[in-house]
Amino acid sequence: MNPRDPKSKIVPRADAPAFIARLRAEGRRQIVFTNGCFDLLHAGHVTYLFQARSEGDALIVGLNSDASVRGNKGPTRPIVPQEGRALVLAALECVDGVVIFDEAEPAALIAEIGPDVLVKGADWARYVSGRETVEARGGRVVLAPIVPGFSTTDIIRRIRAAEGGGGAS
Repeated sequence: MNPRDPKSKIVPRADAPAFIARLRAEGRRQIVFTNGCFDLLHAGHVTYLFQARSEGDALIVGLNSDASVRGNKGPTRPIVPQEGRALVLAALECVDGVVIFDEAEPAALIAEIGPDVLVKGADWARYVSGRETVEARGGRVVLAPIVPGFSTTDIIRRIRAAEGGGGAS
């Protein structure tokens, strides 16, 4: 892996367990996982990702595929295709790997890679997909505070309203 080439940090789903094993072999003991759509990456996302990385030795981001985003957010999303979203995330220094997943929720991916720490935004406090798997392995779940004023849906809504096009899904 070339840390200067963001593409090298985009890990095919089938290779994710081996990637985690390599990180552990390098001495990374606290693997952190978070997930999301990360459509139109903004300051709230970046703050959240840096906080997630501070919880351990390596940060793996599960990225909802285009099909998954459409299922969760509606037919007009994502704005940015998965390859572009993955590349932007991988370019961040705090991100050690990006894995795209097709399911609506990341529970199966979490079970496959076995992170030590699972981070989600505090707005997910009522339900964190994969919580049981992580805690059963002795790991922990961290709820990160939300940065006020940043929401991809709100940004899209403001753009569309400015252009006279209505709301976002």
